[in-house]
Amino acid sequence: MNPHDIRILVVDDEPSIIHLIRRILEGVGYQVQTASSGEAALEAIAAVPPRLVITDLKMPGMSGIDLMRTVRGQRPEIDFILFTAFATVENAVEAMKEGAIDYLVKPLKDPEELKISVARVLERQALLRANTLWTARLAEDLPPNDVIFAGMPGVFDEISQVARTEATVLLLGESGTGKSLIAKVIHHSSGKTGPFVSINCAAIPETLIESELFGHEKGAFTGAVKGKRGKFELAEDGSIFLDEIGEMPLALQPKLLRVLQEKAFERVGGVVTLMTNARVIAASNQDLRKGIREKRFREDLYYRLSVFPIHLPPLRDRPGAVAVLSNYLVARIASRIGKPVPKIGDAAMHAIEAYSWPGNVRELHNVLERAVILHHKGDLAVPSLAPGLGVDGPPLSEQTEDLDLASLEKSAIEKALKRTQGHRARASEILGIPLRTLYNKLKQYGIG
Repeated sequence: MNPHDIRILVVDDEPSIIHLIRRILEGVGYQVQTASSGEAALEAIAAVPPRLVITDLKMPGMSGIDLMRTVRGQRPEIDFILFTAFATVENAVEAMKEGAIDYLVKPLKDPEELKISVARVLERQALLRANTLWTARLAEDLPPNDVIFAGMPGVFDEISQVARTEATVLLLGESGTGKSLIAKVIHHSSGKTGPFVSINCAAIPETLIESELFGHEKGAFTGAVKGKRGKFELAEDGSIFLDEIGEMPLALQPKLLRVLQEKAFERVGGVVTLMTNARVIAASNQDLRKGIREKRFREDLYYRLSVFPIHLPPLRDRPGAVAVLSNYLVARIASRIGKPVPKIGDAAMHAIEAYSWPGNVRELHNVLERAVILHHKGDLAVPSLAPGLGVDGPPLSEQTEDLDLASLEKSAIEKALKRTQGHRARASEILGIPLRTLYNKLKQYGIG
């Protein structure tokens, strides 16, 4: 944990105490804000939230405990250390019951006492964040790596190299290739203790996206009845995923460019500059270079985003991946809906592997989910897949359920050969059968 990234607010009505504490903490490297009253502290916290507040217990007007009650009622993630010249057991017990993490007596006899107390609080925060991250990962139940990276080992190697760095990552690929899943994998592999925050730039109205990203102050626009933290603030110490970045309004792109360059921004209607250390991961299924040529996307923003571009190949270009993904998805879907896990029949698997999957993994998941829901007994068969499987030529949904296995097998072989432009070795890999078996089937069905 870099102390330069930690903001601490010191609140006391005695300037000499503020000066002493500030000198000690800045000597360690912490960012220190100060306030001379509880009321001024509330304004400072609203403008730039600190990680920790060190406050005097007895102050004119709002007391330290009242300040703590108010702040923790709104922002429970902010911890408190209380200072007082009245060292009584009653004060200490009350402060701890209200949520103070530590309680120190002034005048401070040894600066190390303060340093140790602050370090203890920050260590506790790090442990809580790590626990939250682990819990979130368990809750998300990410697939194992051999499923996520099936048919694209090069992507796994790239992520292994970049995850632990602070480099901005740009994920490129067709719709449905799993860009949001890969973004989560990068975040979870990064060692960051903050959250994974996602926003789809295409799903937010143009008039609201600036507020969603950067937050707004009360009264900044009609309907802004209270202040709001944006995604970049929420992603503190974590990662922010900007999906469909090519849809970001051109007028907002300079503000995002500034965040990437300077790590600085202001809320809508705000005058206070906020800093962020969130790691940016962006994604697009568009050709951003074409957007540059058409004046829809800034070239300088493109280069800032593509520090480390990763291309996710379509499912049709991931050899062996369809079978791996299909078996995993069927088991996961069946478990989720409380049904026995069916085996995918040979003919069904051949049909699945012969299809080009223009919608990629998303389309595969949708087709398999419908098939599992309709499944009753035996292996998962082609008819249950048919209504969602738009194969080349007449769609399977138009085929009747009395088609025999030979017809289905012949159709799957013909489609695999068409997909591979007659390359029989590749067709046998797609179909999941030995090359010798494929030659026998070609002879059996009279396929040239």
